[in-house]
Amino acid sequence: MSRATDHESVSIYQYTDEEIDQLMTKAGECVLNWGTKDGWPVGVVHSFVWVDGKIWITFAAHRHRAAAIKRDPRVSVVVSSRAHNDPEGPHGQACCKGRAVFHDDRETLTWMYRQLADKVGQGNKEVADDFYSLLDSPLRTCIEITPEKWITFNSGKSQAHRAGTLDESELSAPASSDTERMAVEKANRGIED
Repeated sequence: MSRATDHESVSIYQYTDEEIDQLMTKAGECVLNWGTKDGWPVGVVHSFVWVDGKIWITFAAHRHRAAAIKRDPRVSVVVSSRAHNDPEGPHGQACCKGRAVFHDDRETLTWMYRQLADKVGQGNKEVADDFYSLLDSPLRTCIEITPEKWITFNSGKSQAHRAGTLDESELSAPASSDTERMAVEKANRGIED
């Protein structure tokens, strides 16, 4: 079966670094995921900013997620292209595994709140200033997440490939999930190519 018709092989539709940067810059929301003390993965939708290849998120320091992330700073962040309005922007999703570092110093918090408020305000100073006032609370903290691994799916490339209009040079190398694990799973299910 050719790649263009094998809808199970999706790892070949990865974002480029530039597309990740576009998605993370344009998207207004993400899902921050962490592990609870008893091992459950949980997540919450957050507004965020993407600055110099890092994800910045703020929340109240008394939230359970603060204690959980301090206990284990390994987190993941998921962003969907549905979280931006740009029809020309990358379409699909990106998930990164990363580690969070807390920042509670006034200089960093002021900078982060302004970045986030300006993003939410989208050029409207009144909206941005109002959101900044909401964020500027003595109970808040912020985290800086450094991505260590990206898992992405570029739905635009997938659609173009299925239509036969994507240049093969734009495909990514398939991941082991498609080169090894899929064959094992097909064998387990009695599926022949």
